[in-house]
Amino acid sequence: MSAPAVTRRQAPAAGRSELLRALGALCERPSPEHRRIAASLGLPLPSGEEHTATFVLECPPYASVYLGPDGMLGGEATDRVAGFWRALGCEPPTEPDHLASILALLAALGELEAGEAPGSSRRARIARAREVLLVEHLWSWVPVFLVAVREAGSPPYRRWARLVGAALAMPAGGASARRARASAHLPLALRAAPAVAEEGVDDVARLATVAIRSGMVLTRRRLASGAGRLGLAARVGERRFALEALLAADRRATLAWLAREAGRWERLHRAAPQPHAGIRAFWQGRARATAALLARLAP
Repeated sequence: MSAPAVTRRQAPAAGRSELLRALGALCERPSPEHRRIAASLGLPLPSGEEHTATFVLECPPYASVYLGPDGMLGGEATDRVAGFWRALGCEPPTEPDHLASILALLAALGELEAGEAPGSSRRARIARAREVLLVEHLWSWVPVFLVAVREAGSPPYRRWARLVGAALAMPAGGASARRARASAHLPLALRAAPAVAEEGVDDVARLATVAIRSGMVLTRRRLASGAGRLGLAARVGERRFALEALLAADRRATLAWLAREAGRWERLHRAAPQPHAGIRAFWQGRARATAALLARLAP
């Protein structure tokens, strides 16, 4: 998809689009050309090690990790984003659900919308596509992801996360963004998410490490912190296995800590920049239900 030449009427949209592209580029692996982009945003250029620590080990910037029923890369959540690209007549990129790809698409749609005559049918179609992209594929997970980055990311990426949150919550963005904020429509990924059931203790590790089920993002750093508070040894490796080891060492204390952690995430969702009230309520409700379930299991 190629954006038209920028006219005077498009200038504000072009500025927002360049901001979105710049922010998206900075969650890709750092390269020399990123130095100029980071400097334009007043950010230091992160190192490759900081990128790996933040976006590989702690908070992968992929929609599927936060919207998928198993909390894993790929699957139906990635296919859903790829289908949106195809619906626009575009060939999906290699990683269609990567934040950089989605922000670049949002930027392109914003430029296209601004370039069409007000009231035209083409402008209305582009505006509708932009509205769907915001609600279904950005606001549905990015505010949650940004909370995790601000907690577990390296310092340059914590600053980056604050800028991304401000950009997504800014009131500007045209009629499509205003309609998206006012919409009562809940994204398909959230509507299709499995409910928090009466899980048994054996299912707690799987529940707690899948964001869309538990309402929280349990990073490796947060798990290690929890283990330290409980006086337990944190196992190195995949989060689910690390949590299972904590439960095996002291089930009651670990469940109580997890219940407090879910309650903390309910408060984090309430405070996070989230333009869509229904999406905020979904994530808060998930964290609240998880906290209640874990509190019942703890005794």
